[in-house]
Amino acid sequence: MHKYASVAMALLSLTFAADAAAQSAVPDTTPTMGPAKPELFKRILANQKKGEAALDLYERIERVEARKNPNDPTPSAVKISRVIPSGTGMVRIALGLDGKPKDSAAYRADLESLARALALLVNDNRSQREALEKYAKKKKDRNELIDATHNAFLFSLVGGEQRGERTLSKYKMDPNPAFKPTTRLTSIFPKVRGLAWIDEASGEVARIEGDVMEDISVGFFLGKIYKGSHFMQERYEFLPGLWLTSFSQYDFDGRKLFSGFSVHERTFYSNYRYIGPPQEALAAIRQELGHAESDKPLADAADQ
Repeated sequence: MHKYASVAMALLSLTFAADAAAQSAVPDTTPTMGPAKPELFKRILANQKKGEAALDLYERIERVEARKNPNDPTPSAVKISRVIPSGTGMVRIALGLDGKPKDSAAYRADLESLARALALLVNDNRSQREALEKYAKKKKDRNELIDATHNAFLFSLVGGEQRGERTLSKYKMDPNPAFKPTTRLTSIFPKVRGLAWIDEASGEVARIEGDVMEDISVGFFLGKIYKGSHFMQERYEFLPGLWLTSFSQYDFDGRKLFSGFSVHERTFYSNYRYIGPPQEALAAIRQELGHAESDKPLADAADQ
C-alpha cells in the first residue's frame, strides 16, 4: 500500500486551497468559496501544514485492517503498530492485537535500534545526512503539493452538517479546467473529484473524500490506479489547536506491470503522545529502555 501512498497524499491535499474558487470563473448560480473567505482558507492551508509538522513530534498507535473488498464485514488481516518519528521518517514497531508487545525481546531490540538511529542524528553523524536530505525533500514536496491545490479546484458549498457540537461546512470539489499540472503528483488533480467538510470556526478540515474519475498512472507508468478508486480521511482536535488524523480508508484497484492488485485498508490512529524532536525522543526512548531493564529482575524473580 505504501507504494501508492503518493496518490492518497494527492487526494488528501485536495481540500487545502486558499481561495481557488474566487480566482476561477464559475457560473453565478453556483455558491462558491468567494472573495469573502480568502482568509479562512489561508488558515486552513497553514493549519494543515501545522498538522503535518506535528507528526514529526508525536508518536501514535496505528491499527490497519485489510479487507478483500470494501464491503467485507470483518478484516482478513489486522496489524497494530507503535509509530514513532525517527527524524528521517517513521519507525513502526509491531504490537499484538491487544496493543501490547508480542515479543518483549524483539520489541526491546526495535527500541534499541531506534535509539541508535536517533543518537546518530543528535550527534550529526555523516551517515544520516543523506537520509535527512531525502526526508526534507519529501516534506518540501508535500507542502508544495498542498500549495498547488490553490488553483487546482473549484469549491461549491453544498450545505452544513453537525458533528457533535461542531457545525461543519460541506463543499464539493471539482477540477479547475484552467489548472495546468507542473509535476507528476499534481497531474493527479484533474482526474479526481471530492467532498470536504470544514470546521470554519477553527479553520480545520474535519473530513475529506476523494474519488478517481480517470485511470491514474503510477510508478513511471508501470502501473495504474483504476477509475472508481476511493479515499477518505477524518480528523479531530486531539489537543487544543491541534487537529490530527483519526481514521483513513483506501479502496484502490489497479495493476502493477502485468498483474492486478486490490487494496482495501482502514487505518485507525490513536494514542497520540508528544515525544519531541530527535534529542527529546532519544531521551524518552532511553528512559523507557532503562525502566524496562530495571523491571526485568523483578519479572525474572516472579517466573522462578
